[in-house]
Amino acid sequence: MPDEPLRPDTPAAEGQGRPPSYGSVSLAVLMSTAQANLLGNIHGGEVVKLADSTAGAAAQRHSGGPSVTAALDEMVFLEPVHVGDIVRTTASVNWAGRSSMEIGVRVEAAPWNDPQAPALHVASAYFVFVAVDAEGAPRPVPPLVPETDEERRRYREAEIRRAHRLARKREIEAGRA
Repeated sequence: MPDEPLRPDTPAAEGQGRPPSYGSVSLAVLMSTAQANLLGNIHGGEVVKLADSTAGAAAQRHSGGPSVTAALDEMVFLEPVHVGDIVRTTASVNWAGRSSMEIGVRVEAAPWNDPQAPALHVASAYFVFVAVDAEGAPRPVPPLVPETDEERRRYREAEIRRAHRLARKREIEAGRA
């Protein structure tokens, strides 16, 4: 049975849900040669790992307990990350269903030795997390209650991505039958 959300505009969501700001988290790491690829840039897998860790912290905060990565819906690399960059990942919950959540992550980088250099948007990602209990079974999460126009936009866009994931899954399963 699909994970149906408690809509943020329903009365039942008021007072029960949590705003995206409740689970938002930001982490920063100084990149070194240990994370570099053969071209001297930071390996994309290192950026994915940082984004996943940040998304996991946001999911745990929102859900109030353990959550596991269920899917990396999309990861877009916009610019390379260099050795010596300070990489900051910022994550927030975009959508919450019965036990799953979509977490958006923005990745920015700035040179370590130039505090006046603006941070550069280097990557974005959407992760799907599922909250789990002590036995590893899915457990309920609080509804998400967007408060700003931007949060409502992110919620709507997350619903579109979810619908596409489910439609793709149904189409693949139908083709295998």
